[in-house]
Amino acid sequence: MQKGTDAIMPRSAAATEAASDDASTRQRVLQSIMEHGPSTAGLLAERLELTPAAIRRHLGALVERGDLQAQDQRIQGQRGRGRPAKEFVLTPVGRASFHQAYDDLAIAALAQLTHVMGADALDQLARTRIAQVETRYRELRATDPEGNPVDALAEALSDDGYVASTRPALAGEQLCQHHCPISHVAQAFPQLCEAETELFSQLLGVHVQRLATIAHGDGVCTTHVPNPTKVLIPTENIRKKA
Repeated sequence: MQKGTDAIMPRSAAATEAASDDASTRQRVLQSIMEHGPSTAGLLAERLELTPAAIRRHLGALVERGDLQAQDQRIQGQRGRGRPAKEFVLTPVGRASFHQAYDDLAIAALAQLTHVMGADALDQLARTRIAQVETRYRELRATDPEGNPVDALAEALSDDGYVASTRPALAGEQLCQHHCPISHVAQAFPQLCEAETELFSQLLGVHVQRLATIAHGDGVCTTHVPNPTKVLIPTENIRKKA
């Protein structure tokens, strides 16, 4: 047997390295789904430059341990023939592998705030919490006033940890938030989601509609924005809610 750098790696060391590689790849799979939303095995294999066999193995392991679940792919418009492809979404367990700091403490604190000060105090806190998103959005719009306002809002949300993107939709666009740093807290206090939705409407000057939220168990927070690029209301004239 050769010695030195050409020596054969001991079986235990090789197994340890293989397990480490698997853990790293599976975290990349989770990260990709968190950033891009529900994804098919084919898309994940292409995105992560993995073989179909490798991605199926990793997806199977992640489903088995409860980090992912498979569901029929949602297709906009007319569905073609044949069974729909399966896409994989994060479960609450998988989402918890990302940073969700002090959820229990936050829930307890908000419950006490509501008990002592009433629901209005929680509403005010919810609006204050997302004020930095509004500030960042207005900065981006001032820099590029001719740009797509929904893209600017997605960038502002991403800066705040929501990993947001946009995509075309019927009679408008969809604003997708692939991660929610406060999803566990928002599940207990939906006022946080409601304040976000209200802010989106105010900033974009149109009535937006929430289609799905991570707090309610969906894979992505999805908001429909009707024809946002046709909004002519200057951002500085949008009434701020006190």
